[in-house]
Amino acid sequence: MSYIPYEIITHKRQVCSLYKKACRTVEDWYHYRPLMRINIVRLRKRFDDNKNIIDVPAAQELLKKGQHELWSNQHYYPHQFPSSPGGTAFDRDCFPPDWVLDSWHPLEKAQYPKYFAKREERKKST
Repeated sequence: MSYIPYEIITHKRQVCSLYKKACRTVEDWYHYRPLMRINIVRLRKRFDDNKNIIDVPAAQELLKKGQHELWSNQHYYPHQFPSSPGGTAFDRDCFPPDWVLDSWHPLEKAQYPKYFAKREERKKST
């Protein structure tokens, strides 16, 4: 099944997305924090130098060049956050089954009387 875009992504959002991806790429390449910050500041200056361009075709061309540069400079093993898609802990949320609430002590159940009263009604109806 092909991807059908449901909204138009504005030029501003594309540039912001490119900037964030470029910053993440810099973080992938430099693990020493001060060196990473220096390169991110240089990257920000490059974006700020071109932020006042009014000519639409020129701005789109800069965006294409930036995306191409990002692609050519991407890290061979990019960092992935653990709970993000592709991370080691993605979709590992363990939700306790419903019967666990039945094992609660009556004093614990007394803290939520409305919830457990409604729960008992639902148990009787099924």
